[in-house]
Amino acid sequence: MGIVDELATITDHPKINIDAKEYDRIDVDRTFFEGKFPDIKYKNSYGEQQKRPYVSLNMLQVISRRLASLLYNEQSKITVDTRPLQTDEEGNNQPYMQPDSVDDFVQSVLADNDFNKNFERYLESCLALGGLAIRPYVDTNTGKIKLSWIQAPSFYPLRSNTNDIASAAIATPTVKVENGRNAYYTLLEFHEWTAAGYTITNELYRSETVGRVGIKVPLGKLYPDLAETTLQQGFSRPLFVYLKPAGFNNRNLTSPLGIGIADNARDTLQQINDAYDQFNWEVKMGQRRVAIPEGMADVIFDKSGKQQPKQVFDPGQNVYMPVPGDIDSFKITDLTTPIRSADYIQALNHFLKTLEMQVGLSSGTFSFDGTGLKTATEVVSENSMTYQTRNSHLTMVERAIKELVISICELGKATVVNGQHLFTGTIPTLDQISVDFDDGVFTDKSANADYWIKLKAAGVVPDWLATARVLQISDEDAKKMVAEVNDATTESTQPTRSSVLFGDGDA
Repeated sequence: MGIVDELATITDHPKINIDAKEYDRIDVDRTFFEGKFPDIKYKNSYGEQQKRPYVSLNMLQVISRRLASLLYNEQSKITVDTRPLQTDEEGNNQPYMQPDSVDDFVQSVLADNDFNKNFERYLESCLALGGLAIRPYVDTNTGKIKLSWIQAPSFYPLRSNTNDIASAAIATPTVKVENGRNAYYTLLEFHEWTAAGYTITNELYRSETVGRVGIKVPLGKLYPDLAETTLQQGFSRPLFVYLKPAGFNNRNLTSPLGIGIADNARDTLQQINDAYDQFNWEVKMGQRRVAIPEGMADVIFDKSGKQQPKQVFDPGQNVYMPVPGDIDSFKITDLTTPIRSADYIQALNHFLKTLEMQVGLSSGTFSFDGTGLKTATEVVSENSMTYQTRNSHLTMVERAIKELVISICELGKATVVNGQHLFTGTIPTLDQISVDFDDGVFTDKSANADYWIKLKAAGVVPDWLATARVLQISDEDAKKMVAEVNDATTESTQPTRSSVLFGDGDA
């Protein structure tokens, strides 16, 4: 079991336990995400076969980009706190105020990989294609931990259930020119749990045909320093994190893979693309056409003598068409047909509203004429569908980030570079890792401030708590700020010597 010499497709490998139709579905999602469609074939007025580019609106990419920016951006913060707790005077548990080497290590790894920027970017692919895997590894050149981003078409579960993926294969394709011809290599990296521990096995395949995995060849052909099998100890979870969008995979009820946010809206996406393509062709065909008598056109002769003379009204114009007729009895006629822009815009807006409903976005999020956009305040006040959809996805994103932090720490502790472990601290738990998502786009700061000021005025909450919540600072900083304000107020209202002797207003 697991021994194979030749593969037509990756899913043919005996270790991979996933329906091949799942990757056919991902390929369709990829087509919509990339916006690459075949040319349109049509016949012109003379019955000749013609073709033209298909112009798509590519709404799947637009939706994925917008939702990814709402889920995670460069203002988001990841922190790890493994410090022991102490009890303050009020009996509350507070962490000891001392440096935390775990957080420092995690922050250095995230900074080296420009995590915030790259994670938001790859979230687009995750939402569109239905999944994303992140695999930390050690760069042998720098001795630092790097992150590899594995998109849905390159991630294959081995043994799993519908809730979790514990073992997987990661495919890395490479094209190399050999003897003037392209050779297509595929590296399969198997992550498995065995009786000995966490095992990583590498297999290399070569083919001379695009789309075929090919014959198994020695790793040394491309990766001379890569071991066929590596046994890792000290891991509590897989050395990869798999993130999928919120929602059940109704395309395959037993599949552990996620489903794209628009998998159930493909027909609507196609309708939007078709309407936009036809609208674009309508605009092109609607350019001005004017019929003129042949007598008003000049005759142009080809200097080489290879072409027949032709009549033109003005060489710099493309709107005039010579038509046989007498110059005295024939009038210049405008043949331009009106563009049905209002009809197409109405149709596009109808399809966009349907798409918003299908993917869980608020009505008016997208509008072809640009009049239906919502402000952040409206989004909050209406308890919008976008806000609820975002919260559902954030649950999955937060869990994936916490698991990634644990994998980074475990990999650092298991790796020795120049005789020293990359990480020697305590492996954090999920509860010790926090992710602060930037909710500014969904937060009405004026309404939030008004809410806490009213609670303070009613005596329901102390001054420092209202200050902390309005300014979004720590409780300790809020208490210091309130104390400083109270001290300044006391000094400004302290009676002077003259006011005590003579009374206010009397010199």
